[in-house]
Amino acid sequence: MNEENNNDQFLVKAFTRLLNLVMILLVIIIGLAIALIHYMPEYVPEKEVEGMKRGAKDNLTEAAKQTALEKTKDTIDYWIAPNIASLEGNPNKESVIYGKDLITHTSEYFGTNGKIFKASINGMNCQNCHLDAGTKVFGNNYSAVASTYPKYRARSGLIENIDKRINDCFERSLNGNPLNIESREMKAIIDYIKWLGKDVPKGKKPEGSGFKDIAFLDRAANPENGKSIYAAKCQSCHQQNGEGLMNGDKTGYTYPPLWGEHSYNNGAGLFRLSNFAKFVKYNMPMGVSHSDIRLTDEEAWDVAAFVNSQPRPTKNIKKDWPKIEEKPFDHPYGPYADGFDEKQHKYGPFKPIQEKITALKNEKNKS
Repeated sequence: MNEENNNDQFLVKAFTRLLNLVMILLVIIIGLAIALIHYMPEYVPEKEVEGMKRGAKDNLTEAAKQTALEKTKDTIDYWIAPNIASLEGNPNKESVIYGKDLITHTSEYFGTNGKIFKASINGMNCQNCHLDAGTKVFGNNYSAVASTYPKYRARSGLIENIDKRINDCFERSLNGNPLNIESREMKAIIDYIKWLGKDVPKGKKPEGSGFKDIAFLDRAANPENGKSIYAAKCQSCHQQNGEGLMNGDKTGYTYPPLWGEHSYNNGAGLFRLSNFAKFVKYNMPMGVSHSDIRLTDEEAWDVAAFVNSQPRPTKNIKKDWPKIEEKPFDHPYGPYADGFDEKQHKYGPFKPIQEKITALKNEKNKS
């Protein structure tokens, strides 16, 4: 009997040890499975693996590389326009608010049925070029105007005040008549622009002012490519023939005309290809920003070439750039000091021109 009990106890102990061993093995197996799931690399199809062997970057198009780069976290402290609510108690409050309204709804005051002058401009608004009433980062904003004017401008060869700069826009981008520099409207626009830049130190340009730079192409910009890009990404707003789309009460444009009799003339800043390319790259289609782009560099240059090759009003610009050595690389009208022809100055490639201009400046500085 004792022998049977001893056998039973032995079997129980053996079974218990075996069960414990099985439990330990299960714990180890579960732990390994969790570790594999957590650390095992994601499955990549065979074709992609081959691409990765050549380097992850080689698997991307140039456009994808560029987009990935530009979507990395931006830590730059960009200029922010002051809040309109901060005007409370400001003695210039009424004038500043009026100036903003003039920038936003220019055509209501000077367009076809203008409240002040009728048909004095082409029907566009200042903010069609200076986005969000001149407050958008890299949207051709006014942040640096008050801090940098008066200043020398090579286009006129003169020291210019803010009122001259404003009237340049009226005569070129708005293809219209200049404002009386003593008028309430001129004062209001200047007050608004100065208020926007009130916190910018004199002589400084804050981050995000003007246009964001765009890389040169290694080829000329192609208007034919640009035509296809325009049809796919631009004409739904600016219309098939570039005529733009007016608002419901016909007082101004919701989407401005890009060519034709109601668009900017050939003396405007956007008629320079680099300015137009920078503008559309970081602001178009509508709603895009410098940190959330939709166009590649090539698309921006090509659509700029297409738009600026279309017919538009002309202005007598014979007195522009009186010192020909100060003409920019993309000014499309000669004569030039750099030896390149008008076609290359209009469409590029621009890098050789820019290098030659820089070399000429360096030689002049040495002499």
